[in-house]
Amino acid sequence: MSISSRSISPARPIAIANWLLVVAALVVLMVAVGGITRLTESGLSITQWKPITGAIPPLSEAAWQAEFDLYRRTGEYINVTGPAGMDLAAFKFIYFWEWFHRLLGRVIGITFAVPLAWFWIKGAIPKGYKHRLVALLALGGLQGVFGWFMVKSGLAGTMTDVSHFWLSIHLLTAFFTLGGLVWTALDLRQLANRSAPRSLWTVTASWVGAILFVQLLLGAWVAGLNAGLASDTWPLMQGRLVPEFDATGGLFHAITHDPFLIHFLHRWWAWVAFVALIVMARRVKPIARPASIAMNALLGTQILLGIATVVSGVDLWLAVAHQVVGALLTATFAWNAHALGRKT
Repeated sequence: MSISSRSISPARPIAIANWLLVVAALVVLMVAVGGITRLTESGLSITQWKPITGAIPPLSEAAWQAEFDLYRRTGEYINVTGPAGMDLAAFKFIYFWEWFHRLLGRVIGITFAVPLAWFWIKGAIPKGYKHRLVALLALGGLQGVFGWFMVKSGLAGTMTDVSHFWLSIHLLTAFFTLGGLVWTALDLRQLANRSAPRSLWTVTASWVGAILFVQLLLGAWVAGLNAGLASDTWPLMQGRLVPEFDATGGLFHAITHDPFLIHFLHRWWAWVAFVALIVMARRVKPIARPASIAMNALLGTQILLGIATVVSGVDLWLAVAHQVVGALLTATFAWNAHALGRKT
């Protein structure tokens, strides 16, 4: 391609890459707010899904009372927060976090959809990237749907909490979307630098990614089952390495439902993930040193935050920081996998 033909090309890979990284940052913020929403038991405070009108919170005392009355029908209020003495003022606090979480989801949707339409109309999207950007938009929409299914699972019958399975689907979809945003942004930056080789998914990325996925899944189940409260000591639980757990329903049922066993698996599988990610970072170091350094720094931070969260009895801000660093690790994994793919 000649210099003159490049200069008149409408494609803007760098601009699109920067936009995707802004969206990725918003997704990390979304994970933080989602963690606060979960840890403050705010997720069931809004019992209806109104994608458009739900963006406006109650504006009068009558409207607040109507929302509170809907919440008072839930199993969570009847069995937990009601007997604990929740009043309207306390309800407004938990309502805020769930409302803000949903509002941020709408902001992310607009932040993605509007620039996407603009770049599309202007013909600025490079060839071969339209379908990928549409797929990322669809993932964002699916994330909202999964979020509602998660909330709905906690509104059924006498449920006092959401399904930890739906919570894990909701959270892992966010992490998968985050990784896709980072990978696509890096692809576009390589496209702008025509001398850079195209990145391909590698065998190392596959097995390290699988190990990381298991750890993130276990972490989501820990959050959904409040399993972080199963022990406030480290490294032992209940004064022993392997805690007592209920295996009467079979080992598989225990692995997927018992909070003590899931907590145990999460805290020790973390070291498997640690070693796997260190191996990846060492292989990436000669190719992209900043990506390797970021991986090492985040891994150390995440291990320390995990231990601190346990021994603090799941302090709110330590637990939120632990979840946010998990999101940053996901983004950094995508960065390292992308750099490793340049070697092929």
